[in-house]
Amino acid sequence: MFIRSLAAVIALTAPLSAQEADYLGSYRWQSSDPLHGGYSSLELSMDGTRYVTVSDRGAFDTGQIIRDESGMIVDVQSDGIVPLKGIDSDDLPKYGSDSEGLAQGADGTLYVSFEGKHRIWSYATPTSRAQAVPSHPDFNALQNNSGLEALAIDAQGRLLTLPERSGDKSAPFPVYRNGGGTFGIVYRIPRSGEYLPVGMDVGPDGKLYLLERWFRGIGFSSRVRRFDLSDSGISNEVTLIETSLGSHDNLEGIAIWEDPLGIRITMISDDNFKVFQVTEFVEYRVTE
Repeated sequence: MFIRSLAAVIALTAPLSAQEADYLGSYRWQSSDPLHGGYSSLELSMDGTRYVTVSDRGAFDTGQIIRDESGMIVDVQSDGIVPLKGIDSDDLPKYGSDSEGLAQGADGTLYVSFEGKHRIWSYATPTSRAQAVPSHPDFNALQNNSGLEALAIDAQGRLLTLPERSGDKSAPFPVYRNGGGTFGIVYRIPRSGEYLPVGMDVGPDGKLYLLERWFRGIGFSSRVRRFDLSDSGISNEVTLIETSLGSHDNLEGIAIWEDPLGIRITMISDDNFKVFQVTEFVEYRVTE
């Protein structure tokens, strides 16, 4: 409780630093379901009213986000938490349940990345058996707890992923793209400060939004950077959000969508199933 209380004090005394986005509000999501929590990723419908997330204990949670007339979240209604299935079994393999990244294709297919046994699987529906997605040799060498944290799908329908760590503080983060059935490195995102990537999404504007986290011992700071994408590389880096210590909990999932007033950034926190952390939705509006 001390950690959370101290973080709350810091949040009150240290304002948010948001260069190109305005903070809209937060909604604390509570549930009596013992599987509730640990949410590491987020996908939203185009109007921001339906969600899909996965927990790092290997489960899908889908449902509805209720918003008031101003668009603020006033309730979250889950359809139920469903354990992820394996390829040949209704259970995930031993030591293979740490699901982290999530992306949803135009046809509704759900793609999930896992740490530990580093891999990406696809699901036709949350209750379907998994299908393996072709891998890359680099995935086998990733650190145990720093694997494929983030997934996204670009405007051409190609899957993007990157690891939480780049191997060295001076090394950029490699972004792998699945094109033609195989993954290859297509971008390298420059590493900046102590932040590590935990989520990403490609917005309706075709730009890549990267959510990064910095654990600072007694709480978290979060950052969102945006990049233009092209076949020749990434460009036009903009820091949209950088928060003070303790402003939010452990934000790990990000979804980019658009309402009549412009681009919204919705994020979700991973409470790690700890009593001193919370599950919350946090929203910003891009102003730049």
